[in-house]
Order: sequence, then structure tokens, then C-alpha cells
Amino acid sequence: MYRIEEVIGLLDSRGVRYEIERHVPVYTIEEMDALMLPFSESVVKNLFLRDYKGREHYLVVLRKDKSADLKKLKGIIGSTPLSFASEDRLSKYLGLSKGEVTPFGVLNDETHSVRVFIDKDVVADGKLAIHPNDNRATVLIGINDLVGIIEEHGTEVKTIDLESGHNG
Repeated sequence: MYRIEEVIGLLDSRGVRYEIERHVPVYTIEEMDALMLPFSESVVKNLFLRDYKGREHYLVVLRKDKSADLKKLKGIIGSTPLSFASEDRLSKYLGLSKGEVTPFGVLNDETHSVRVFIDKDVVADGKLAIHPNDNRATVLIGINDLVGIIEEHGTEVKTIDLESGHNG
């Protein structure tokens, strides 16, 4: 199970450059903004979603100031109607709790059941700030390093365009 120390150990073992800030537990983007982290502009929103029947699960990463229209998103990713997954599903599939949703959670998805989509704006930014599977810390990491780690784990990462509605 990848928790904070295992995530940091993985980054170190791969020689990934990152910054880490430890802080009080946070559960919302507003609480993250209140921390005034030195890299707060790179903080992203991570949505853990499920399809209508609960058979498919998705992690969608977008800029913190962007909203995701779930009706439009379902067409972009090719899903049935979407809703937010429960805390039980979050624990089962990503080994995380409320407030800890992060792309690093897919390292705990041994069955590769969760599909990962990152909005093109996050990719274009080049870096993003996410929790290392613990909402008491935030890591600034390069997008290519993150995608490499996730794909090496065996989970494909796709770039989407939330504005134009394309899956690229």
C-alpha cells in the first residue's frame, strides 16, 4: 500500500525532482488555498468518479479553478452518466480517504480498474501540486514524471480537453 512515505521513497528512488510541503489536513480546494503554499498556483482538483452502474471508475485531474460538467465529461471519456464515487469505493480502489484524492492513489489500484484522465491545461502547465496519498502534505511534481510513474505501474493516462470536449 502506497502511503506518503512509500510515495516519497518512490520519487527518491527514481531521482524525480519534487518539492514537498507538510501541513494541517485539508479537504477542499478552499482549504488548500488558505495554506498559501509557495506553489499554490499548481494545485489541481482531482475527481474520483464512477459510471451509472458502478462498474467503471475514473480519476479526472483538472486545474483547481476549472469546473467539470459531468454530463459533458461522460461524452469526452465515453462513459454512461457519471457521479462521484463513494468513500467506500475510494478506499477500495485507491486506498484513500476523503480529502486525499490524488493521481498517486492509482499506485494502490493493483487491478488497474481506475482510468486516469488529465485535462490538457494541466499537461500544458508542466507541473502540478498533489497530495502524496495523505492530505497532510502536498508535492509539486512535473507532469511527465507523474505520468511516467503511473504508466510504469500499468495504468494508462489520457489527456482530455474539457473545453472543446475531445479525448486526446
